[in-house]
This record gives sequence, C-alpha cells and structure tokens, in this order.
Amino acid sequence: MELGMVGLGKMGGNMTIRLVRGGHRVVGYARTKAVVDEVVAQGAAGASSLADLVRQLAPPRVIWLMIPSGAPVDQTLDQLHGLLAPGDLIVDGGNSYYRDTLRRAALVSGWGFRYLDVGTSGGVWGLTEGYSMMVGGADADVERLRPVLETLAPGPNRGWGHMGAVGSGHFVKMVHNGIEYGMMQAYAEGFAVMQAKSDFQLDLHQIAEVWRYGSVVRSWLLELTEDALRENPTLTGIEPWVADSGEGRWTVQEAMDLNIPAPVITLALQARLRSRESDPFTERLLAMMRNKFGGHEVKRES
Repeated sequence: MELGMVGLGKMGGNMTIRLVRGGHRVVGYARTKAVVDEVVAQGAAGASSLADLVRQLAPPRVIWLMIPSGAPVDQTLDQLHGLLAPGDLIVDGGNSYYRDTLRRAALVSGWGFRYLDVGTSGGVWGLTEGYSMMVGGADADVERLRPVLETLAPGPNRGWGHMGAVGSGHFVKMVHNGIEYGMMQAYAEGFAVMQAKSDFQLDLHQIAEVWRYGSVVRSWLLELTEDALRENPTLTGIEPWVADSGEGRWTVQEAMDLNIPAPVITLALQARLRSRESDPFTERLLAMMRNKFGGHEVKRES
C-alpha cells in the first residue's frame, strides 16, 4: 500500500520509517527540507510541497496528517481541498480535539473526501515498540487503512482497534491522555514522599526497578521513570515546569459536561498549570491572609 505522510516530526518520521520497513511506499512531506531528507535516507520518497506529494500518489489516495492540533490541521485541509479527488482518504493521526474532528469530517465529506481520526500513542518509542491506535470512522475506510494500521501497531491484531464513528478515535485518545495525567501525578507524588524521608536514605531508582516486576503499579510509565532516575537520581538541572498538550483540559471539560466526577485528572491538570508559575501570586496572598487573621509570620523575599 502507498500513502502520503504530512508532518515528519519525531513521531511522524518514525511512523514513516516503520511503514517503509513494513513494505509500504510512503511519500513524506514537511515544511523543513532537512526533515524530509531524513526519511528519504530511510527509504521513503520525498515531496517538496503538498501538491508534489499528491502528484506522486495514485488515486484513490491516502493522506495521513501528523501535525499539531488546531489551526495547522484546518490550514492543511484547506490546501488539500483543491488538490485531492473524490474518494481520497484523509487521516488525522494527531491529537485533535474530537469536536474539531466532527466538524472537519463533515466539511471534508462535503468535498467528496473520506475522513478517519486515529488517536495515536507511543511517542518516540513507537518505531521499535509499535503504536497504540484508536480509530474512528466508517467501517470501509478502516478496512482500507488496515494494512497500514497492522504495520504501525505492536502486532497485526493488538494495539489498535476501531472505536466507532468518526470522532471516537480522538475522543478515546483524549481520555487516554487524561488518565495518563493522573498516573504521572501519582507516581511523582509517591516518589516525592519517599525522597523526603531522608532518614531511610531510599534509593528511588532501585525502588522503581523493584516495582517494575510483579508489582500492582508496574507499567511502561514506571519503566520510563526508572530510566529517568537511573540517568539523574536527584533530577539535577531539571526545571519544575510541566507542559500539557490540551487533552487533559478537554477531558476535564468533557467530564463536567457529562456530570462525571474526575477529581484525580482535574487535580493532575491543575498541578501542571501550577508548575509553570514563576511568581505564585496565590501562595503569596494565602500567606498574607494567614498573617492578617492569625498574626502568623510572613517570609520576605531576600
């Protein structure tokens, strides 16, 4: 099977390489030529523009988008509108908000194109381990893409699945990332408690290694934590600044819309937001309030 890959960042580039190794013909395009050259060196064909990418593919085409969510997806669809033909299939494999996916699918359908959403997990390890993929769209479109999905997944019959109608793939991936927020926060808090128990002089790397086998809390995320603690046991030089892709926010909002309590995910999101505050006004105001009603000491900046 052949397809066009738009967006060759780390994950998109690795997906392209995995597809090439699986025997598929892939034409890759990114705005930066050096990035295209990297996948060409691995056996993919390169394109100098979206128009060039479309020209190199025989209809009916499959175009897989691996680009940031939001405006970049809309802009790329606008450009593809005048390049593709009825029956061509567009796949959004990025972290798009599922409500945007529903809107885009309706728009693209009006142009005569097909649309699939594939929530993709696996990060930089997907090249070797395979990707977990949550697919939303029509049965026939999923079957059309099956050879690609089976190649990208950890195995032909595991690690990927058809979630339901268009939008469902990105919805499930959104919740997946919300759960990930909570798991990461729990690990971080637990290891912080152990790190603070100085009289035991605990080896956090050793603990993570022990927990990896037989423990109820073992996971791939714990394996990555063990890697990090082995490389830098005291996390020296690491700023306490944690980014978010937006999917945790969307999960919290969806939980509220559905009247479903999700306190762990919500608190994990808030912890990430708090990590970015260089001038924590909230805590300074709390200190002043406590001083006003109880006369408690206020620490002054030196």
